[in-house]
Amino acid sequence: MNEKNHDYLKDQIKYTGFGEEAQAQLREQLMKAQNEFSIKQVTSYGKDELAVSLNFKKSTNSDMYFFNSYRAELQKPGSETSVGQTFYINNEGRNITQKEAYNLLDGRSVNKDLANKDGQLHNAWLKLDFKETTSNGNFKVRQFSPQYGFELEKAIEKHPIKELADPQERVRLLESLERGNRQAVTFVGDGDQKRFIEANPQFKSITVYDENQKRIRQSGADETHKSIGQTEKKNHQQGNKELPGEEEKSEGNSKKRSVKV
Repeated sequence: MNEKNHDYLKDQIKYTGFGEEAQAQLREQLMKAQNEFSIKQVTSYGKDELAVSLNFKKSTNSDMYFFNSYRAELQKPGSETSVGQTFYINNEGRNITQKEAYNLLDGRSVNKDLANKDGQLHNAWLKLDFKETTSNGNFKVRQFSPQYGFELEKAIEKHPIKELADPQERVRLLESLERGNRQAVTFVGDGDQKRFIEANPQFKSITVYDENQKRIRQSGADETHKSIGQTEKKNHQQGNKELPGEEEKSEGNSKKRSVKV
C-alpha cells in the first residue's frame, strides 16, 4: 500500500467532513488492492439519516487511488423514499462537505467559493433544484452570485437577533448560515424568544422558524417572495447561473476546476 497516497486520501475525506469510521475503512480497503471500492456510512442529523457512499478508483498507470465522488441519500422520518445526489471531488479542497450535502438535500442553500476552468475564484450560493435533473440523474444546482443581490448580513440585521450584538457571536452565526445550517438564535423584544433561522438567497431573505421549528410567516414576506419570483427569469440572466456540466475527475489532470456538486 502506498502510504503517501493513503495519507493524502485520509486528509481528503477528513476535510470533506467524514469521520474516523470512514478513515479506518479507507486503510482496510487500500490493503485489498482492488481496482475500485466504496466506503459506506450513515450519519444521523436529529431524526434524519444521511447515508453516504464514498467512491475510490485506482490509477491504470500506478498504485495511486483517487477519491472521485460520493453519493449522499437523505432519509426523512415518515418518508418511504429518500432523496439523493452525487457530489464530485476536486483537488483544491473546496468540496461540498457531508454536512453541506445534508443541508442541500434538506432544501437549504450553501455558500461556497468556486473555481472555474481557468482557476479564477468566485463566490455563490448553491441550491438544489428538485424539479429538474441533469443527464446523469443529479438534481440541477442553481447558483446565486453576488450580482443576484442577496446580502446575508443585511438580511439578518432586519431581525431582532440578540447574537448580532456580540462580534464573535455575529461571525459564528454568519458562518453557520453560510454552511447551510438552520441556526438557533434569540429574538429580543417583548421577552426573549428562541427562534431558528436559515439563509434564503433565492428570495433575498431569512426564513424564520419558531422554537418547534415550524415556519413563521412574516408580515409582507409572501408578497415579497411572489414579486421576486416573478422577476427571477430576468435576474437569472445577470447573476443566477447553473453550474457547468459535471464530470468525474480523471487521473493526472492537474488543471484547476470548479467545485463539482
